[in-house]
Amino acid sequence: MANQVCMGAMLKCSFGVAPGTLMVMPVNLVMTKVPDANIMDNKPMVNIMPFGMCQSMANPMVAAATAAALGVLTPMPCIPMTMAPWMPGSPTQMLGKLPTLNDSSKLMCTWGGVIEISMPGQFTVSVK
Repeated sequence: MANQVCMGAMLKCSFGVAPGTLMVMPVNLVMTKVPDANIMDNKPMVNIMPFGMCQSMANPMVAAATAAALGVLTPMPCIPMTMAPWMPGSPTQMLGKLPTLNDSSKLMCTWGGVIEISMPGQFTVSVK
């Protein structure tokens, strides 16, 4: 069984150089000790915080900086670009009429990164 994800969960992006955190607003009024997340807690700079520097060549800032450095990969500040919801979420557990977020879900960034949950924020509540 997977763990319920809540505010403060640690996230990792495949193109980021530092871990990020998940911020969850208490709009669903469901909490373990802090607000719990559902699959729509995917808004950049609201729910998904930056991952330090971005190394993806699909990111226009990284591509421009790398071109200016004559082809030497030049990471630039991360600005997450997440459009789709977390997938797959928990198909049997709903939170605010949407599937709850579990620690096996992944989120895609427009710049090609895969965002994973490295620590769910709590270890007492399990979901299917």
